[in-house]
Amino acid sequence: MTVRFSSRVDIREPNPIAVAEAHAKAEGVALGRLNDSNPTRHGLAPALVPGVYTADPRGPRKARESLAAFLASRMAGCLVDPDDLYLLSSTSQAYSWLFKLLCDPGDAVLAPKPGYPLIESIAALECVDTIAYRLRYDGSWYIDTGELAALLDSEAGARVRALVLINPNNPTGSYVKPSERETLVNLCAAHGVALIADEVFYDYTLEPFAGNARMAGERGALTFALDGFSKMLAAPHAKVGWIQVSGPDHDVAEAKRRLDVIADDYLPMSDLIAQAIPGLLDAAAGQTARVRERVRGNLARLHELLDQDDYGVTSVLRAEGGWNVLVRVPSVVDENELVLRLIEERRITGQPGYFFDMESNGYLAVSLLPEPQEFERLIHSMLSVIDVMTQEIMA
Repeated sequence: MTVRFSSRVDIREPNPIAVAEAHAKAEGVALGRLNDSNPTRHGLAPALVPGVYTADPRGPRKARESLAAFLASRMAGCLVDPDDLYLLSSTSQAYSWLFKLLCDPGDAVLAPKPGYPLIESIAALECVDTIAYRLRYDGSWYIDTGELAALLDSEAGARVRALVLINPNNPTGSYVKPSERETLVNLCAAHGVALIADEVFYDYTLEPFAGNARMAGERGALTFALDGFSKMLAAPHAKVGWIQVSGPDHDVAEAKRRLDVIADDYLPMSDLIAQAIPGLLDAAAGQTARVRERVRGNLARLHELLDQDDYGVTSVLRAEGGWNVLVRVPSVVDENELVLRLIEERRITGQPGYFFDMESNGYLAVSLLPEPQEFERLIHSMLSVIDVMTQEIMA
């Protein structure tokens, strides 16, 4: 089944003048413009911002070529076409564009739970509903593909335009497994549903299973893979993100035709920012390795500290990737009360499990990013308060 796109994008046939202009361009004819209001073509660009503004809606071509080469190098040499890439300010903006592309107001997207609440917030701003699908835990996290299939076959499933996959998910740290991937791609293809794969944490492997792979480049269903510098470089102030489009040729062509309209309306990425992309890509491997070493080291230390805890009532759920983990505390300890006690007694705070729609009480999200000494201090503080609260409850 082909993907149904939203009616919000104006793709009416161009007027006769636009057709004639396109024909002249294809023939190599340079037309003078009575209405050319681009000051950089008239010798008015400032010295600080040299060059001619070309207004490529997908982002400056040279930057996309550099990015395509980088993406191909980390995908075992698979070719990446620069024309399948869209540069923008962040993956958050990418979600917004894709919801505009795929959804009319009142349509829905499927989003994972537990999960970071950003998707619901952006969808609401686009007048799009979110329908949760559950990740289950049985020693490791997995997607309940049977529930997803039933949901897509239900009355509510008729409104679904996209399935959001976070690979690996935040905060569960779970990758999309090969068997899950095959099922999900087939489900999306059969129902005309697009895949939106957020892979910003992909390179931060912790305790992965074998066979995981990026969704980027998937051909079985229309797929929009999201990534960016914010997580890759551990630099949230380096706001560069991208969308890589793949899938069946007819869906990809139609998606890009419509996505070009959206990108053009929002104007392309600044040339000043794009000029920095090749250098940032050069730094990516080293910076990612540095962060990976930190989070793996802190995870190993977390396991040691939990094993050494006298009461042994706290554990960490298996995380396959990312830089956050979920710590499980005794369910008799109220999450809100725990965080409030941490604030009052230890001057530290945290995010309880219900922030991420965990189905039961008794979880805290823990970042693996702090410097080791600070990380150990935070974990000791957390464990001391948990132990005291457990004693008080059991007394």
